[in-house]
Amino acid sequence: MQYHYRRTAEKFERLADLDSYVQENFYTEYDEETLIDSMLKGYVSGLGDRYSHYMTPEEYDALMTKEAGKTIGIGVTVKQTETHFLEVIEVQENSPAQKAGIQAGDIFTKVENENIAELGYEEAVEQVKGEEGTTVHLTLERKGKEQEVSIVREAFDVQTVAGELLDGHIGYIQISSFRENTVEQFEKELDELLKAGADSLLFDVRNNGGGLLSALEKILDPLLPEGDIATATYQGGKTQVVVKSDAKELNLPMVVLVNGNSASAAELFSASLRDFRGAKLVGTQTFGKGIMQVTAKMEDGGGLTLTVATYQTTKSECYHEIGLTPDVVVEISENDTTDVQLEAAKSLLREEIKNED
Repeated sequence: MQYHYRRTAEKFERLADLDSYVQENFYTEYDEETLIDSMLKGYVSGLGDRYSHYMTPEEYDALMTKEAGKTIGIGVTVKQTETHFLEVIEVQENSPAQKAGIQAGDIFTKVENENIAELGYEEAVEQVKGEEGTTVHLTLERKGKEQEVSIVREAFDVQTVAGELLDGHIGYIQISSFRENTVEQFEKELDELLKAGADSLLFDVRNNGGGLLSALEKILDPLLPEGDIATATYQGGKTQVVVKSDAKELNLPMVVLVNGNSASAAELFSASLRDFRGAKLVGTQTFGKGIMQVTAKMEDGGGLTLTVATYQTTKSECYHEIGLTPDVVVEISENDTTDVQLEAAKSLLREEIKNED
């Protein structure tokens, strides 16, 4: 403990020495708050862990909004047109843009009366974004006609789960991330699919970069048998159960679609279903992120996201820096006119159902 305090004192002495020299000799004025934020970011960056980082108060608040499954803005996805305007390619459900009547195919030509083509893509997108409760004024073109629209930016729920019944009996559920509101959305989709007659489940976590372990546990719980599902190993080798399941389980054939962008909680979701439900994985090798971060609020209002443990299911090894190898590897090529991975997963489920009969 004495060594720890001595090393801490050395850190601050070196920093004070550096700060004193900068204050006495830097050739112009600088922003003290920006300097402090950069110092804190640099400290965490020195850990050499790309998943650990310090956040300013504004960045921390934005992360909390994201983890809650919300976003602030008007709720559109755009792309740049050949004429350098912004074309709306998707309008999010229950978003301010949808309420204002914005449609896919609309072309934004001006933001706050400034020509978007002259502003450039990045600057234009930044101007469309903004703080909750503020208003953005846009000029849009629809079917050759121009119109003005004013939209109040809001915090609204992001849809992270989508489902449909495929081929009459396969319950397809796509999960794009694991957020606080993902649990409610998942439960709703699962219930509707089962009521509609789904006799097998196809989960799609391709391009799912992960999210909250607490949300993952609640989603896995009704699918898996009772017991300890996953453990985490912390500093000093301490191991703790981080995912449990109760006695209620759904005994149906299951397949999970994965790819190289399936990471973190999406990989633990896939590994858990394979280890405890016998689900087959279809697609390509996953990303390989088997480490866990926690986010803590600092006294200055900022936040620290820090990697604190590795994790794995209680039946298999940690997949960090390795990934999960699918049971059925299916590559997608530019020449494919259909989703070959989805078709392979559906065929696998049909075969399993046939064998059960």
